[in-house]
Amino acid sequence: MNNTSSHSLDDLDIRILSILSEDARMSYREIAKKLGIASGTVYNRIKKMTNNGIIKGYIPLLDHKKLGYDLTVLILIQVEGEHLTNVEEMLATPNEVLAVYDITGEFDVAVIARFKNTKSMNAFIKSILKIPYIRRIVTNVVLNIVKEDQRLKI
Repeated sequence: MNNTSSHSLDDLDIRILSILSEDARMSYREIAKKLGIASGTVYNRIKKMTNNGIIKGYIPLLDHKKLGYDLTVLILIQVEGEHLTNVEEMLATPNEVLAVYDITGEFDVAVIARFKNTKSMNAFIKSILKIPYIRRIVTNVVLNIVKEDQRLKI
């Protein structure tokens, strides 16, 4: 898979991506009509961006609270340096984990996870503490989500 930089995208690609970011279920024909171009052009552009790894997939935006996931947690972790990659891979596997970031500063890793209740959060945190090479963790429970949107506005 190629790593295509944003410099290889033209204005039409950006406009197509912008429409898909708002509604990934929109048909090629609807996108083409909105942009005043042929649906074959939309198909070819989307196929090229998918092949180049710019479009990685299509997922629905879920309401985590309505699904019973009331707790969002940010966990900051210090790891012994030479084991960082292995620890990050272990942290990335549980279903509750939404993101694992390799970060700068006092901590090495930031994990964002969602839980249905404090019991499941507690079990997860205790499982993290069993991972070798973790020096320190700080757990932050999110009290209020002010903004959360995975869509990139381009």
